[in-house]
Amino acid sequence: MYFSKMIVRFGLFLSVAILLASCATPIGIKQVSPRDSYRELMANPLTEGVASNATNIVLLRFNLVEEYENDPAAVVAYLHDKALHDARRDTLYALAELSYLYGERLEKSVPVAEQALAPDYFLLASIYAYSFLLDDRSEPVLNAFDIRARTACDLYNFGLWRGMATGNKGALDLTAAVRKLPVGTLAITVDLTNYPWKLEAFEQFEPVDKYAIRGISIRNRSKGVGSALIGVKKASQDAHFPQAVPTTIFLRINASLVELTAGTATASLEFYSAYDDNLLVVKDRHPPLETDTTTPTAYVLETSKVWGFGLGAFWGKEFESIPNGLYLTQPYRPGRIPVVFVHGTFSNPAWWAEMLNTLRGDPILRQKFQFWAFLYNSSAPIVASAADLRDALRNKIAQLDPEGKDPALREMVVVGHSQGGLLTKLTVVDSGNSLVLALTGKDLDSLRLTEDNKAEARRLLVVEPLPEVKRVVFISTPHRGSILSKQWVRTLLRKIVTLPIKIVQTTLSLGDYFTDDVKKMIGNSRSATSIDGMSPDNPVLKTLADTPLALGVVGHSIIAVKGDGDPKLGDDGVVAYTSAHLEGMGSEFIVRSGHSSQGHPFTIEEVRRILLEHLGRQATLTQ
Repeated sequence: MYFSKMIVRFGLFLSVAILLASCATPIGIKQVSPRDSYRELMANPLTEGVASNATNIVLLRFNLVEEYENDPAAVVAYLHDKALHDARRDTLYALAELSYLYGERLEKSVPVAEQALAPDYFLLASIYAYSFLLDDRSEPVLNAFDIRARTACDLYNFGLWRGMATGNKGALDLTAAVRKLPVGTLAITVDLTNYPWKLEAFEQFEPVDKYAIRGISIRNRSKGVGSALIGVKKASQDAHFPQAVPTTIFLRINASLVELTAGTATASLEFYSAYDDNLLVVKDRHPPLETDTTTPTAYVLETSKVWGFGLGAFWGKEFESIPNGLYLTQPYRPGRIPVVFVHGTFSNPAWWAEMLNTLRGDPILRQKFQFWAFLYNSSAPIVASAADLRDALRNKIAQLDPEGKDPALREMVVVGHSQGGLLTKLTVVDSGNSLVLALTGKDLDSLRLTEDNKAEARRLLVVEPLPEVKRVVFISTPHRGSILSKQWVRTLLRKIVTLPIKIVQTTLSLGDYFTDDVKKMIGNSRSATSIDGMSPDNPVLKTLADTPLALGVVGHSIIAVKGDGDPKLGDDGVVAYTSAHLEGMGSEFIVRSGHSSQGHPFTIEEVRRILLEHLGRQATLTQ
């Protein structure tokens, strides 16, 4: 009997042993990849849509894990009450995460009434994150290595964006308001002290985190606090293209959680421009602002009609609807040196986007320069487009600074690509009568023209340097003509291109005085296009190539050459090195690229170097 019982017990023991041997232990480990390990470490509401380990610690402390799943609002209210009397910061962090998660759950709710509550919980998440980061509590301030600090910044930023999305169809409502939140009341005012524009100038504000960009290599994003926005300006008669400015909003909480609960809390919604060097001061601390200067540019280019302008303008189809002009890519700011981009043939200012984006990403350049662009009909004669450029620069300076109080406007840098480089040179040379002589073999005063035609000819061909332009950059510029400007190409284009009537009339009035070489170059037509202007046979182009820059102007050449051979024997497919090279330049830089080299990283880096050199010159002059 005893022996039988022993056998039974041994059998049971053996069965349990076998069972345990075949199953994992209740506590143990498993091997994972470094990527999976990091993903688990960084899991939070923003990355994986779950509470982080730090928040789970707080939920377990108060035995609230299951209750949060069943009644999130009650758990938020319970922990809020605990935070009023508990100095530990981790409760605030948990409140930020749990409020954000509940906001996302409400946003997906079927009842519309519950969806309407989502912005309140997002705003609460932002308030709790702010308190976690910046509140004065007995528990020490976070150290720089605590991953909760960066996550709390992001919860604050995303919570602020989604918390202010109370307008029609989720639009941002950035006006003063009293927000009645689930755990208290917050009175929000608007502060534009550090914002250079009026809110009335904007059609809408869009969060940058709502969009992914394409077509631009780098997204210039600086990490900090605040919600980065796209400020979309209202359309006007003068603005033929949409404008958007990078904006950051920061909600400064001027109250404790106790005051929030009592309904006496206030906050200030502060606006900042990402073009400015803003110093944020919060309780003797200096948290950086979150900024994004790339997404606003991509936003306006997404639907901009500028993309069709280059080719359409060349054929003469867009010239009247969008006139030649200087377009500011950002609102004018006194004290910043203008850098003017001039595009090439078949092109438009949008092709400068890569360079513009990179230069704006540089913290020094962003604060010292403002970037403008000249738009023109690239089929018109080069001298006509150049005259329009000179007029546009003069007029813009007179408009922006009629009293001449801004010295930065007199330190201008002009950067031209391809044909745009020829226009650029025609802002900084003193031609005298040399261009008229090259075209007609005579002085202008000896030509029998009407006074109107003589005045227009003088505007086009008797060039005086603009004293405001102190530095020029030529990129892939055909100073001595393009290898593609063959006679048959020029003849074909003259049959297709429609030039503005004013240009045709001026050219025809001069046509009787053209030299035999000029007449031979343009054939039977007396209306030359820009392609004629870039012919190696063009005597005007030859004369311009030999004309030095005005005294005090510094020039730089960036020459594109394809392949790895001797650059002096090469070309970029459109312009040969021997055509792009100019004597007397401050620098010459070779980039191994095709003709459209303005977006090449090495070209952009060289322009950055040149602009920093220009700042050094300006600093020397002001000492």
